[in-house]
Amino acid sequence: MADVDLSLPTLHSNILAAQQRIKRYVRRTPLEYSPVLSHQGQCRVYLKMENEQVTGSMKARGAFNKLSKLLEEDPAVKEQGPITSSSGNHALACTHAMQTLGVQGTIFIPENVSSSKNEKLKLTGVSLLYHGMDCVETEKKGRQTALDKGATYISPYNDLDVIAGQGTIGAEIFEDLPDVDAVLISVGGGGLVSGIAAFMKHVKPEVRIIGCQPSLSKVMFECVKAGRILFEDSGDTLSDGTAGGIEEGSVTFEFCKKYIDEWILVPEEQIERAIYFMMEHHHRIVEGAAGTAIGAFMQEPEKFKDQNVAIISCGANISMDKIKMIINKYH
Repeated sequence: MADVDLSLPTLHSNILAAQQRIKRYVRRTPLEYSPVLSHQGQCRVYLKMENEQVTGSMKARGAFNKLSKLLEEDPAVKEQGPITSSSGNHALACTHAMQTLGVQGTIFIPENVSSSKNEKLKLTGVSLLYHGMDCVETEKKGRQTALDKGATYISPYNDLDVIAGQGTIGAEIFEDLPDVDAVLISVGGGGLVSGIAAFMKHVKPEVRIIGCQPSLSKVMFECVKAGRILFEDSGDTLSDGTAGGIEEGSVTFEFCKKYIDEWILVPEEQIERAIYFMMEHHHRIVEGAAGTAIGAFMQEPEKFKDQNVAIISCGANISMDKIKMIINKYH
């Protein structure tokens, strides 16, 4: 990644190209006004409903951009079989993209993948290999296997084409809300925040990018704080889509260090309350990673008074057991 052009004009151009490349495969999700959150913060809050995206999360954007671009450059990729690894959502996105584009591939997933995501993956018929109890272990295995076989490896976040795909969310937000002042984004490996921040900081540098992580799994926050990638243990969190460590040398670390203006760390109870809030007030099911960004706003609404705020509701892949637990606890 050291020799790759990370300039904002180049990334902006790549995101616009990705937008054209993937538009036939993904949904242009709504940016929905939230009266209750707006009242809480005395501001104007809009939810980017990526929970309504194909495969149930924003990951479809990056997967389709990466695979489509690979096929443009080398049609033989269809038979060679790319390899990827994921804690769930990226795997779901890649399997759907592979099936849609007629690509054979292999997915490495952690042994402790959530039950809801595991069941969905099994239904796809794509080759699944289980390895490790942490996403970094799984990613290392997937990358090494690809290297051994001479196959293409698709990182869930450490890939500029994947980042450009996720960045199309930023393009859509800016089309719908050009006066946006702040964007709250859940951060795991950093692909989503990197893409959105790259687009936003190019078109409107004063936009505040708020990185949101669970208090129990704040690896990227600690890495940025330390100024280097750390190999920290990740705690058990409802936000399983953002949990886990970061691959050594990940380009997303540089993006997060440079473009995240502020961090909000969110306790588990607040993530639960945010998920319940979405069911009660927006009649939507969202997963823990989405609850992290929404919960971050609910935790500190006073920071956004009189501003136009976008919150990325990044996914909806949550188990029925967790939904039942949250309803029983807060209803």
